[in-house]
Amino acid sequence: MSRYVVANWKSNKSLVESRQWLTQFLELYRPQSEVTVIIAPAFPFLFSLQQEIGGDREGVRLAAQDISPFPSGSYTGAVAAEMITELVDYALVGHSERRHWFHETNQEVANKVYEALAVEITPILCVDQPEARSQFAALSDDELRRCLIGYGPKEAVGGAMPLPEQQIRAAVEKLAAMAPESPLLYGGSVSADNAGKYMKIPGLAGLMVGTASLQPQEFAAICHLVGEA
Repeated sequence: MSRYVVANWKSNKSLVESRQWLTQFLELYRPQSEVTVIIAPAFPFLFSLQQEIGGDREGVRLAAQDISPFPSGSYTGAVAAEMITELVDYALVGHSERRHWFHETNQEVANKVYEALAVEITPILCVDQPEARSQFAALSDDELRRCLIGYGPKEAVGGAMPLPEQQIRAAVEKLAAMAPESPLLYGGSVSADNAGKYMKIPGLAGLMVGTASLQPQEFAAICHLVGEA
């Protein structure tokens, strides 16, 4: 089974810090079969990091932390999906912090999925449980199939407190029933201390890492744990 590890830096790091992180990570990380590492820096740093990674870094890809729900046009300040097709392979959409702080609706998130898929960017669709059914409602089975699904419970996001393994297991089972063909990722206070345990949960294809991804050493350790799962 293909496995994924996402580093979501959120609103952190300067350009210099981003490049230093990438240099250190690439020195530490040993590419592993069937593991895709996805790094999601802030928009201003995508081009520079893409130049650093190039096409020679096996299994390391970039993601946008967000995209516009609109196509290119008169939408001041928005970054349309088609503007970044040469920079990223993935895009986070519907992260709980976007839904909370930016008041994104389920339809707006669905529109972002449409825009990403139209230019062959794979959406990492972030959902919670039990709200997932309504968060999936505006998407067809085919659209869901083309997404990675990131289960990110609000109460665990941001390094607050890891959820019990049994709670994650139950949520993954329910999400798998709703999106049976989509790889499922878990994100919420993931660290090198719990990554190996989480990856033993049946049906889980990978992890989304926030705070712990800011340190290249810890993120590399998490990547290796995912590869060994």
